[in-house]
Formats: sequence, structure tokens, C-alpha cells
Amino acid sequence: MKELIRTNDPTLLAFVSALLQGEEIDCFPMDVHMSVLEGSIGVLPRRIMVRDGDLARARVVLRDNRVDLPPND
Repeated sequence: MKELIRTNDPTLLAFVSALLQGEEIDCFPMDVHMSVLEGSIGVLPRRIMVRDGDLARARVVLRDNRVDLPPND
């Protein structure tokens, strides 16, 4: 599994998940229940992970839809 994006923005997380699902790329949200520990104030970022083989295609999908990505590792 590779991290595709990490953000505190729940709207961006939903948008990215919808884009990937539309392209039939499996994505896995991580850290979604951390709000219990942080008191639901949204300070801990959540991640979307994809399979290693889907990472390049997922990055292309997000770039095509103008979603800013961190630099490649």
C-alpha cells in the first residue's frame, strides 16, 4: 500500500475517493477514526492509500482533476 494523499479536509477526501472509485481504483481511507482521540476538531490528517500498482494511475487521475499532490517519494 502506498499513501496517495494526506489531508485534514473531509471534502477533499470524499472527492478523491469518488474520483478513484469512478476509475475503478481501489482506495483505502486510513486514520478516519482518529477524531475520537483528537476530540473531533480535525487536527490529525487522514490518508488515502492505494495499491502499489495503482499509484501512478491514481496520481494521473488526481492531476487531471487538479488535485494538488505532494512530490513523489
